[in-house]
Amino acid sequence: MRRFLKITLIIILVLASAGALAYSLPLATKTSYVRGENKETTPTEQVKEAPPVDTTPVRVVTHIPTPDIVKGIYMTSWVAGTNSLRSKIISLIDTTEANTIIIDIKDYTGKVSFHMPDEKLEATGAMENRIRDIANLIDELHAKHIYVIGRIAVFQDPYFGKAHPEALVKKSSDKTVPWGDKKGIHWLDAGSEDVWNYVAAIGDDSYVMGFDEINFDYIRFPSDGNMKDIWYPISEGKSKTEVMNSFFTFLDTHFHEQHIPISADVFGMTTTATDDLGIGQLFENAVAHFDFVAPMVYPSHYPPTWNGFKNPADHPKEVITISMASAAKRVTAAGKDPNKVLRPWLQDFDLGAKYTAEMVRAQIDAGNALGLDSWMLWDASNTYTESALKKE
Repeated sequence: MRRFLKITLIIILVLASAGALAYSLPLATKTSYVRGENKETTPTEQVKEAPPVDTTPVRVVTHIPTPDIVKGIYMTSWVAGTNSLRSKIISLIDTTEANTIIIDIKDYTGKVSFHMPDEKLEATGAMENRIRDIANLIDELHAKHIYVIGRIAVFQDPYFGKAHPEALVKKSSDKTVPWGDKKGIHWLDAGSEDVWNYVAAIGDDSYVMGFDEINFDYIRFPSDGNMKDIWYPISEGKSKTEVMNSFFTFLDTHFHEQHIPISADVFGMTTTATDDLGIGQLFENAVAHFDFVAPMVYPSHYPPTWNGFKNPADHPKEVITISMASAAKRVTAAGKDPNKVLRPWLQDFDLGAKYTAEMVRAQIDAGNALGLDSWMLWDASNTYTESALKKE
């Protein structure tokens, strides 16, 4: 009997110890098979795994307010898309008085420099993606407090014309044949509202991507080539000034409703001319509809004997003084502040004369002497004369 009780007691103690051990150890594991792989899971892992969380940072688009004084440097889309080249321009702005960069959104080829959010724009095939990291570039510039202007060449656009031949300027001798300027480049009829809407959509998307201001160039009728053999299929019967002013009014309404700053590039001679120069650009119309007007007062672009100068390119100070004094007077007459409206495009390239640092600086100083502090430098090759600029 005692032997039986002893055995019974031992069994009870063993069972009790096993139970205590079960509570003192972690939950036992078991082997399961997930997608053919051995995986040890606990009995509590009975729910499906949560999907992975996207931790990619969301880009917050910012805009820099327009500086009171704009000192700009132009950069092509090809340079903007090449790190080693654009870094030189950015460094120039970092170390000098310049505070603004102008980048091509759409140039004379009609190609757009980067992909757009708008699917309809993408469908045009015009997006060449020259600047693959446009968002990063804009963010980098903004981080340096650099104002970013996007330039759009409007009516010189052979690419859009391929898809919309009805909008192309034609030859009057054969109205089925596109007309070309002296370089053979095709132009769009300035009266085409399809072109207007296309350009507006590009401007909208560019602003959404972070450009602070939209600048419009080639906002005119053609000026060279065989002008005796030219026909405007849409603008026929209308004055060029009337057509261009209607386009200016459209841009004014479209962009200012969205509070987007806009600027216009106009021929330098519009500041002294009293007519539209045969291209539809009347200076007062530009002043009325754009926040900023940029006369292209490159001395090399003035004809020989202009204002008595045998070669105007040799007289940068005088050309800027005469041209911009007239512009300032006309802006004042329109009830606006010339120093807030005018931003002349100045010459930093060799044409008509070899442009030294002194000649580039002479243009800036000529504007300053008139009370005009803003300016923008142009060089198609993007090789600027750093010594012409004041150090920051």
